[in-house]
Amino acid sequence: MSEKSQKTSRAMRDSNIELFRIITMIMIVAHHYVVNSGLMDIVEAQKSLGTQDIFLLIFGSEGKTGINCFVLITGYFMCKSNITAKKYGKLLGQRYFYTIVIWLIFLMTGYELFSFKGFLKVVFPFFTVAGNFTGCFLLFYLFIPFINKLIHSLDEKQHLSLLALCLFVYTFLPSLMKATVSFNYVTWFIVLYLIASYIRLYPKKWFSNTKLWGYLAVASLLASWGSVIVLAYLGKKFSKTGIAYFEVADSNKILAVVTAICLFMFFKNLNIKQSKLINTIAASTFGVLLIHANSDAMRQFLWKDVLKNTSMYGTTYLILHAIGSVLGVYIICTIIDILRSRFLERPIFNKLEGR
Repeated sequence: MSEKSQKTSRAMRDSNIELFRIITMIMIVAHHYVVNSGLMDIVEAQKSLGTQDIFLLIFGSEGKTGINCFVLITGYFMCKSNITAKKYGKLLGQRYFYTIVIWLIFLMTGYELFSFKGFLKVVFPFFTVAGNFTGCFLLFYLFIPFINKLIHSLDEKQHLSLLALCLFVYTFLPSLMKATVSFNYVTWFIVLYLIASYIRLYPKKWFSNTKLWGYLAVASLLASWGSVIVLAYLGKKFSKTGIAYFEVADSNKILAVVTAICLFMFFKNLNIKQSKLINTIAASTFGVLLIHANSDAMRQFLWKDVLKNTSMYGTTYLILHAIGSVLGVYIICTIIDILRSRFLERPIFNKLEGR
């Protein structure tokens, strides 16, 4: 294959993955539409499941799966690469820009009151490593050089054995045995990295079967949605709340893991043309997350005060409102991040590099 053909192939493959990155973030935004707005509380308060309840449960069910997909993409590419000061600096700069700007806007408008704890969250990205995706992802990124050293020192059998052990502890036990396993995103992201790096480093013929992974992706999605509906129904029948999302409630649950892997494998193999538009939009996916899920104040402002999600429950406009809101939030956040990159980040790094 010529050098030009190799470059074209890489570009096509990148556009496949970049499209998947966009879909992944839409899944996360849809999850936040349901769980951060008070709609889930309304659904759980109903005595029986209605059509709107089922829609909302399914619409918001794949957020944790989306997180898995996002990290799988990172692991797939970074296992044959290295983090650089520039790359990490861009991530940190992006995080600080949105956190500081949004916090100051809320303070100046009186929407949020100053607190020392709030100040610490702004200036210290690793304030919590329990469930904060952004802080955990930035911390996890620092482990990548050491993880790469580890996986490249292992042979395939050792890599697979380590992966099987991690999945047994972090996925099988809490999902099927209901065991209590100490869990945080940094640890789990490392497990996902092991999965993605195995796929990249030890390719098999069946790894590239697009039709197979398409069927498996559909089957795993249906299984996830089915589990949500069945558990929600059982919760209503036996007066138990908070169980609908049990098998997808966190990123390490078995259906969230299986669905993420199947979706990733399908999009990895999807054959589409290189698209500058897709790549441009996908470059701002982290920015979309940093803006719309910035803080508790932002969640209150966006989903409850501006979009008023709960007021749509019981109306004929709920489904249209849900889809329109998620796409609208994604588009607006993407435009904001493209402008930030074009007029702030790019000039700063060009100046630092002497260009």
